[in-house]
Amino acid sequence: MSNPPKHIKKLAMSRELKPTIRVGKSGLSENLISEINGQLISKNLVKIKINRGLFNKNDIDNVWKHIAESTNSTLISARGNVAVIWKQ
Repeated sequence: MSNPPKHIKKLAMSRELKPTIRVGKSGLSENLISEINGQLISKNLVKIKINRGLFNKNDIDNVWKHIAESTNSTLISARGNVAVIWKQ
């Protein structure tokens, strides 16, 4: 994917951007991916939070990569159980 502009990176790192997707006990489902895609279409930047204890710390990076690949988006920021993805 393309490299995001500086203003997108700045917005992604802002605490003002609140998570709009929460990965709960049902995990990564097709419905969740569809919801992420829908939000990316309407606002291009989506913050996702995974409930603690749902995935092993070592697996979380793979989860972020999977979400980005499944939604054809770019992972801007990932810190622990919170990540921001962007679609141009």
